[in-house]
Amino acid sequence: MDFRLMGFDNPLFSTLQHILDGSNEAEKSFNAPIRTYVRDAKAMASTPADVKEYPNSYVFIIDMPGLKSGDIKVQVEEDNVLLISGEPKREEEKDGAKYLRMERRVGKFMRKFVLPENANTEAISAVCQDGVLTVTVQKLPPPEPKKPKTIEVKIA
Repeated sequence: MDFRLMGFDNPLFSTLQHILDGSNEAEKSFNAPIRTYVRDAKAMASTPADVKEYPNSYVFIIDMPGLKSGDIKVQVEEDNVLLISGEPKREEEKDGAKYLRMERRVGKFMRKFVLPENANTEAISAVCQDGVLTVTVQKLPPPEPKKPKTIEVKIA
């Protein structure tokens, strides 16, 4: 797609065209971080999630159809960012069969959540059942209230 032929001479469209055209390997490797960022941003925008808070935990629920548990990653980054990602594998055409229509989602699933301060990042569990991933993050117990400290008053 050439944006210039469509009447878009804006520098932003020129830059986008340059990124999409990346013709040689040097340009492709230079643009790899940009492509990864765009791909991840699209994955995050198209992966809906439900988040529930219970008295003792936070629960994240994400539909991940077609993914096996080995295709799903649940990680904690930077001490308090929960990263949930996965990528389904499209089955290869075999026995002379070819796709006439491809409507099911292909591509990466990904969401990032900044966890609250009371989230226990050492107590996280994840279960995938019937294409629905449920990640449970336990809460840390509330801090004990500080007891008043009594200072002995001496007679001088």
